[in-house]
Amino acid sequence: MPSLFDPMTVGGIPVANRIAMAPLTRNRSPGAVPNDLNVTYYEQRASAGLIVTEGTPISQQGQGYADVPGLYLPESIEGWKRVTEAVHKAGGKIVTQIWHVGRVSHTSLQPNGGAPVAPSAITAKSKTYIINPDGTGAFADTSAPRALDISEIPGILEDYRKAARAAVDAGFDGVEIHAANGYLIDQFLRSGTNHRTDAYGGSIENRVRFAVEVVEAVTKEIGGSRTGIRISPVTPANDAFDPNPQPLFDLLVSKLADFDLAFIHVIEGATGGARDFQQGDKPFDWAGMREAYRKAGGKGAWMVNNGYDRDSAMEAVESGRADMVSFGKLFISNPDLPERLEKNLPLADANRETFYGGGAPGYTDYPTVA
Repeated sequence: MPSLFDPMTVGGIPVANRIAMAPLTRNRSPGAVPNDLNVTYYEQRASAGLIVTEGTPISQQGQGYADVPGLYLPESIEGWKRVTEAVHKAGGKIVTQIWHVGRVSHTSLQPNGGAPVAPSAITAKSKTYIINPDGTGAFADTSAPRALDISEIPGILEDYRKAARAAVDAGFDGVEIHAANGYLIDQFLRSGTNHRTDAYGGSIENRVRFAVEVVEAVTKEIGGSRTGIRISPVTPANDAFDPNPQPLFDLLVSKLADFDLAFIHVIEGATGGARDFQQGDKPFDWAGMREAYRKAGGKGAWMVNNGYDRDSAMEAVESGRADMVSFGKLFISNPDLPERLEKNLPLADANRETFYGGGAPGYTDYPTVA
C-alpha cells in the first residue's frame, strides 16, 4: 500500500514524497524578475516532493497581475536560475507553472495598454491586482477583452513553446501548464467563456482543441516526462462556468493520455472553497474522470488539490484514489510541511496578511522543525 510519505517517480522526476506544493501567486517579483525573496521562499520549501511555482506568464500579453515573475525576459530566466539552483542544492524538485491569463487582466498590464485577449469578447466578473501611478497596489476590475483572431493562435502556441524551453534553460525539472481557474486555456474549454463558431468553439471536441495544441507544443519541445497540467473542472474562479463539465473534462483527459505526461493536477470543487461545489445538474464524478484518463492509456501521476488535511491526504494516496496531494496555504505558514505531516506535528495557520507583497514576519523567518 503506498503512503503519502513514500518516494515515487513523476514522469521523469524522482520525488522524495507524494506531497506537492501547489502554485501560489505572491506578487513579489517587480519587473517580472525573481529576486532574493523568491530564492529564500522556495529554498525553504524544498522538502516538498515536488514544488509547483507560482503562475509564471509566458509573455507580457499573458500577464494578469502586477509583480508576478515571468519567463519571457532574459533577466527573468537568470532570476529563476538562482531559485532552481537553491532548491536543487537543498535536495528538492521544482517545476514552474506556465501561465496565460487571457481575459483576467487589465489594460495597464498589457503591451501598449491594449485590451486583454480571450476566446470571446466577454468581460470577466472578476478582479486583478495592479500598480497605481503613485506606486500603490490595488485590486481593480478586469478590463474588457477582445476576441482572438484565429490567425493569432499559432503565435500564442509558440509563446508556450518558448516558455517551456526557457523553463528548462532556467534549471526547472519541468513545467505545469496552467489550464485551470478561468484563465486562457480554461476560457477556451468552458462554454460560458467560449462563444466561438470556428474550429475552437461550439462542440466539446472543438473547445478542447486549444488545450491539446498547447500540450502538444510544450511536449514536443521538452518531452511529456517533464510536463504536467492543472485543471479545475467545476470551479467558478474568475467567472468560469460550464453547465455540463463531465463529458468536457472526460474528453480532455482522454486526449491528454496521448502525450505521456508526468502528471495531471486536479482542483476538486471550488478553488480555495467547497470541495463539493458543482456546476450543472449532476455531481462531478472525479473517479470517473480519472478512469477516463487511465482507460485512454494515461500513466501520469494523478495529483489532487483543494482543502486536504493530513488524514484526507493520507487516505487519498493509500486508497489509490490519488498518487500525490498538493497543499497550498499550509505551505505558506509551514515551510517544512512534509516533516510536520509525517510526524503529525502542529501546523501554523496561514495568515492572509502575509500572502502578497514583500514578505512579513512569520514568512521568511518561520522556524523549521528541530
